[in-house]
Amino acid sequence: MNQLAEQLKQIRTEVLSALQDVSDRASLETVRIGCFGRKGKYTSVMKGMGQLPPSERPVIGNLSNQIRTELTKEIEIVASQLATKERAFQLLSEQIDITLPGRCAQVGKKHPITQTLEIINRIFHCMGFQVAEGPEVELEYYNFDALNTPVDHPARDLQDTFYIQDGIVLRTHTSPVQIRVMEQKRPPIRVIAPGRVYRRDYDISHTPMFHQVEGLLVDRDVSFSELKGVLYSFAQQMFGEKTKVRFRPHFFPFTEPSAEVDISCPFCKNGCRTCSGTGWIEILGSGAIDPNVFQSVDYDPEEYMGFAFGMGVDRIAMIKFGITDLRLMLENDMRFAEQF
Repeated sequence: MNQLAEQLKQIRTEVLSALQDVSDRASLETVRIGCFGRKGKYTSVMKGMGQLPPSERPVIGNLSNQIRTELTKEIEIVASQLATKERAFQLLSEQIDITLPGRCAQVGKKHPITQTLEIINRIFHCMGFQVAEGPEVELEYYNFDALNTPVDHPARDLQDTFYIQDGIVLRTHTSPVQIRVMEQKRPPIRVIAPGRVYRRDYDISHTPMFHQVEGLLVDRDVSFSELKGVLYSFAQQMFGEKTKVRFRPHFFPFTEPSAEVDISCPFCKNGCRTCSGTGWIEILGSGAIDPNVFQSVDYDPEEYMGFAFGMGVDRIAMIKFGITDLRLMLENDMRFAEQF
């Protein structure tokens, strides 16, 4: 009995001494396992209880319980002290110095396409145009047929147009909105249709998804000269009062006569890479509405006249802000947006 009692007292002394040197949870756990683990000293000593005479077991059992209770309590006290120190260290490391100046949050910038769209909408709003919208997934009828586009027209080919299924496409322009507007109301009509459009192109000046603004004006006694006046005013408000404008004959299925509109290159006077040395940059297409388009919406072409125009917003933004690669607009880089 004396031998077991001495061993238990020795274990008590060693554990209490080891607890004085504990500095972290890992070393505390080492002390606990060394004492009470499966192969710990206390556990090993208690295995000798079975060899004691029955009369001596209660005395040793009482002593072992006292030592176990005492050591367990001391281990818990040390664990609590370590937790308190760790919490204090964490709070100290995470404290905020309120005397330091505040950190300014990064403020985003409007994308150049968004800015360009807002400018375009504002210019035409001041001319009396209202904004109209339509679906991006469009019926082939509205995208091509009602706009007087022949069945064999190259724009209908699979390499130019995204087909969802037979008769349904991703719209290739926002002109279908014009048809939907004319189906729903009678003249006078004066609307613009901004929105996303889709075509199978991808290079420094084309992307599969881009933005367009289509314009439509229908009324009695509308002349081509009014179209020229509207677009001339738009060009000067968008690019500056010194901007020159010229109209070149062209062909579009849904307008007749048709014209492409060029502006004097804002980057040079004698020709540069941007304008291919010509001094002119094409910005949009336009024309008087073809009578066949009026017939598709049950308008009498003898009674009503009108004109339409369409421009690529991405191209307008590139010219206005001097952007050389259209793909930069799709990279979502804050450093790019911050320049504008």
